[in-house]
Amino acid sequence: MSGLSDLRLGFIPLTDCAPLIAAQTQGFFEDEGLAVELVREASWATIRDKVAVGALDGAHMLAPMALASAFETAESPVLAPLALNRNGSAITVSKALFEALGGEPTNPALSAAKLREVIAKRRVQGEAPLTFAVVFPASMHNYLLRYWLSEGGVDPDRDVRLVVIPPPRMVERMRAGEVDGFCVGAPWNAVAEAEGIGRILATSSQLWLGGPDKVLGISTALAGRKPDELRALLRAIIRGAAWADAVENRDALVALLARHDTVDAPPAAIVRALEHELVFHRDAAGLPRREHGLWFLSQMIRWGQIAANRDLDVIVDQVYRPDLYREAALSLGPVLEPALVFADAVGPVEARLFDGRPFDPNAARAYAESFDIARVQR
Repeated sequence: MSGLSDLRLGFIPLTDCAPLIAAQTQGFFEDEGLAVELVREASWATIRDKVAVGALDGAHMLAPMALASAFETAESPVLAPLALNRNGSAITVSKALFEALGGEPTNPALSAAKLREVIAKRRVQGEAPLTFAVVFPASMHNYLLRYWLSEGGVDPDRDVRLVVIPPPRMVERMRAGEVDGFCVGAPWNAVAEAEGIGRILATSSQLWLGGPDKVLGISTALAGRKPDELRALLRAIIRGAAWADAVENRDALVALLARHDTVDAPPAAIVRALEHELVFHRDAAGLPRREHGLWFLSQMIRWGQIAANRDLDVIVDQVYRPDLYREAALSLGPVLEPALVFADAVGPVEARLFDGRPFDPNAARAYAESFDIARVQR
């Protein structure tokens, strides 16, 4: 034990909190001399507020939420030195809406076009707009849902009603008939299907194969005051991510996540995304990629959350810190692919969603302005 200080990290009950749970239960934090308290929180807004005021040292965090923290201050109060996962979310609709869309699984472009027809028919019949839920305005879930709707010719701000609901409450709101669809992380899509109240319409890997999602959001103040603790924390979570990715650990991981004090969901629902969607460590999944941050910022411009004239490079470089990830990784040896340690070893990944439109990180603003349905503040 090195005597490093205690840390408090928040998490939301989602399958992609797995690297934190693994680091805790497998003793990786303890190996680094860290006494870490994992705090289960109810909503993303609570996570944001508690990290902001110092009640949490860091958290399992929506990547766009970390970026949004930089909008109002000269220095971002949150850093993202590690990405927690790729993929794992999905768009789920009620059984009634699924049947109205044809009752058969299909590709995202076709389902979005069918939704436009359903909405037009409902409008003619004088029915209320469909209601879709997302987990937070600054989230991959909001942007994926909007992207999918828009590609079908559905204006997410005019043709449907969008609401914000914490992830663990999505299923109960659909069960109550309050929402017709939602975009949320695992396991809640699978839970809705298992309960017979919803059907998964599109997984995030169908919308964007290998797309980003959560990060480890860390207080900038903590990073400045305690760089050794931060490095130790990252090492432990990188080990946790590698452990969570290993197939031989899947049964143990499912059991840990199913517990009442973690995700508290049926094992069968939890394992589904672990088998087919989520990646925590392999293929450099833990590296916080600048191009991912710029894609998120492009969507913030597209939907009017920030002005188009903001300096996106300054924002992303304040928040996304691959240098801190690599610094921690240098001492981990065989846990990592050796190439991931070196700054020039892993090139940018192509961001291309289901519509085939390429994203150029050097032209994020032009990308945001290229869509027919948008709310760009010019």
